[in-house]
Amino acid sequence: MDGAERLRGGPAAVARDPQLFEEFYRRHVDAVMRFVARRVDDPHTAADLTAEIFLAVLDSAHTYRPRLGSETAWLYGIARNVVSSERRRVAREAERDRRFSGRRLLEADDIVRLEDKLDAESPGRRALAALTRLPEGERAVMELVAVDQLTVTEAAAALGIRQVTARVRLHRARKALREEADVAAAETNSVETNPASARASSTGAGSPDASLLHVARGEA
Repeated sequence: MDGAERLRGGPAAVARDPQLFEEFYRRHVDAVMRFVARRVDDPHTAADLTAEIFLAVLDSAHTYRPRLGSETAWLYGIARNVVSSERRRVAREAERDRRFSGRRLLEADDIVRLEDKLDAESPGRRALAALTRLPEGERAVMELVAVDQLTVTEAAAALGIRQVTARVRLHRARKALREEADVAAAETNSVETNPASARASSTGAGSPDASLLHVARGEA
């Protein structure tokens, strides 16, 4: 994948040459939009973040090292930082008017296209929600491998950690999720076999999260 996707001179050349940047953008924009769509559910926010990610590429082009991983892994590392920064910003802001006033206007076709992306990536958002109980380091590796479909090597490169560290964190994350899924499944079985708990079953109590089960088994 590395050789097929790498442009002449890599991201460093992209930052200097508008034509190469356009090629780089067209090559990766769909993957970046899907990455963002798995993490936000508003088309305007998705558009803004996608644009910010490619602007960040220009500032970070000098940090790309081919020996550490593919362009996609490097780009996902940047995308993750941009999305995380946006989440922190939103959490800090008490006044939301300023955030909306700076939002660029989208054409109707743009909104429809982004809404389609958001709908398509809703399973990914549910899978990510199932990971919120994990420690940050383990969750980050699990997100990139189980949801964004990077290899462990690529995830390590995106996060700037050693491969062995990524593998350990992934193992711990899968183990924790499997244990949680097993507990949820046991509770469901108990509800189904206990008439006194039937009313609780009808409200969804004890039902295991399907996204959690898929991620724990490596199916997400």
